[in-house]
Amino acid sequence: MTMTNPPDDMLDDLFAQACKVAPDPDDALVARVLADAARPQRKATPALPWLAQLRGMIGGWPAFGSLAAATVAGVWIGIAPPPAVEDYALSLLGETVSIDLFADDFLTEAGEPADG
Repeated sequence: MTMTNPPDDMLDDLFAQACKVAPDPDDALVARVLADAARPQRKATPALPWLAQLRGMIGGWPAFGSLAAATVAGVWIGIAPPPAVEDYALSLLGETVSIDLFADDFLTEAGEPADG
């Protein structure tokens, strides 16, 4: 005895008929779509100042503050490095480099600037 499933056969026939029919859009829908396409587009976002753009790219004020703190720490460590960093730099470079931020070389013996 062979088993057939008539509801599935009917469903397959309905799907086959539905695939043959091409839907036609309503004329009112086509007119609205064309009217929307003809309308000029608005500018999406107004131009922001460069600082606001930079803040947005970085991630807002918290990230901006963290970046500023890291910059200050880097400058501080660069100007007055801890002894461990100084020793490592000395072993890496092989020579001693000394920079005096408050040098008196530009002053004459009288305490006046050399240029005037």
